Amino acid sequence: MGILSLAIWTPIVLGVLIFALGRDEHAGLVRWAALFSALLSFFLCVPLYTDFDNSSASMQFVENMPWVLRFNMSYHLGVDGISLWFVLLTSFITLVVVISAWEVITERVHQYMGAFLVLSGVMTGVFCALDGMLFYVFFEATLIPMYLIIGIWGGPNKIYAAFKFFLYTLMGSLLMLVALIYLYIQSGGSFDLTVWQALPLSSQAQTLLFFAFFAAFAVKVPMWPVHTWLPDVHVEAPTGGSAVLAAIMLKLGAYGFLRFSLPITPDASHEWAWLLIALSVIAVVYVGLVAIVQQDMKKLVAYSSVAHMGFVTLGIFMFSPLGISGGIVQMIAHGFVSAAMFLCIGVLYDRVHSREIASYGGVVNTMPKFAAFSMLFAMANCGLPGTAGFVGEWMVILAAVQFNFWIGLAAASALIFGAAYTLWMIKRVYLGPVVNEDVRQLSDINAREFAMLSILAVAVMVMGLYPKPFTDVMNASVDQLIQQASVSKLPQ
Repeated sequence: MGILSLAIWTPIVLGVLIFALGRDEHAGLVRWAALFSALLSFFLCVPLYTDFDNSSASMQFVENMPWVLRFNMSYHLGVDGISLWFVLLTSFITLVVVISAWEVITERVHQYMGAFLVLSGVMTGVFCALDGMLFYVFFEATLIPMYLIIGIWGGPNKIYAAFKFFLYTLMGSLLMLVALIYLYIQSGGSFDLTVWQALPLSSQAQTLLFFAFFAAFAVKVPMWPVHTWLPDVHVEAPTGGSAVLAAIMLKLGAYGFLRFSLPITPDASHEWAWLLIALSVIAVVYVGLVAIVQQDMKKLVAYSSVAHMGFVTLGIFMFSPLGISGGIVQMIAHGFVSAAMFLCIGVLYDRVHSREIASYGGVVNTMPKFAAFSMLFAMANCGLPGTAGFVGEWMVILAAVQFNFWIGLAAASALIFGAAYTLWMIKRVYLGPVVNEDVRQLSDINAREFAMLSILAVAVMVMGLYPKPFTDVMNASVDQLIQQASVSKLPQ
């Protein structure tokens, strides 16, 4: 068992043990066991970065063992410069979410913690899988713990939101399964992604495969117009569920485009790039305008996530090193910032039990430390230089201007809309005089909440001020991906 198997199965096994053996009467012990499991999982992933060879574009830490011999499926794992940071981000966010739920979750604590640990391991598996069917199994398995998290610990309409989440994402993935089976047959009975990437495919086959993958990954991102499930799910999900959904699960779709659509169907990807770019620009501009009029803080940040993920798909389908690298950096930055935004909303909700912007006002007067953290994360959400939110957006906008000036101009407008909806929310929630008794009685964040927000604040600032370690890791892999995507695979 190599380091990737440990990174995948350690949280799954420990999560199942906590899920099965924990009891509500031992909630304190369960919390410490979950924290230990999350810490162990994170530190197991650290050698992936310290021992990673930045100069190589090939897969590293590879594990390859037979899995289902009859169908030539293999337990094939590996990471490159594209997937490495997502493995680290998954374990990092899981650790923060475990800390965030320490005092908030009081019922079925063992099930809550166990579900998040299992979800962490399964999402890590998605980013490591190099076998098509193994990828599909992990990809679909993420639905189960998240469905439980929303359906058990969610808000008043949790059952509706859980069903909507499950059905939207499952329906899109069924077409991907058909595509995987087609590639299996065309390759002579192989699920190996490297074999599929070298497979000659006709123009019609590539187009059908491209849209089959698009159905699965666009819903997951989510791209406009298949984004409507996301605000409903975010509003009903518990704070930790919203944080993981925004920080990690949305990235599974964009990662799928990078791992499947571009290298396996390069001709169709170029042919239909205009459609993806158009949908991305609509997401950036239109959804940003929709976010401005939201009265629920969670809905506002949910629509903000759709707009920010529009930058990611825009960067990917311009087929430039700067654009794809910017898209990947934007995904990592959005992981930090969106998780922080939802956790800040959770801090307020735990005290006032309302997500409505109108329920607040003047929070800075009673919670100055918390307001300082919230302001930092809001600035990062706006794309302020010096924060993580700026780096990826700047790279994508620069690539967009080089690609087409008007597309770059439309993308840059998102910075204005982002500042508008984020700062207007900050003004109404945090600034000004105290306007109601609930806010007057608020107490500032405790040591646990301070530690949780400090961890995220450090990540946001470090990435914003010194993004070089993040970009250095991915350069060689991005160059190889662009090379793969630029070579026609039409039969000669």
